[in-house]
Amino acid sequence: MPERLRKFIGMVVLVAFVIIYALVVVTIPIQNVPGALMWLAYATAGLLWVLPAGLIIAWMQKPRPPRT
Repeated sequence: MPERLRKFIGMVVLVAFVIIYALVVVTIPIQNVPGALMWLAYATAGLLWVLPAGLIIAWMQKPRPPRT
């Protein structure tokens, strides 16, 4: 796969993932929990998206295999 195409696909997937992830996190019903626990839940969710995003970015940056 050409590098430019891989980066374009990765960018589209990354943007779609972040939008869907944010919508899912916002719909989690945690309004009836204590403030510290709500803060912890949103802080965890706010950092958790980095793991799959990092995998997508690593795939985008993967060097093209040499032609034989």
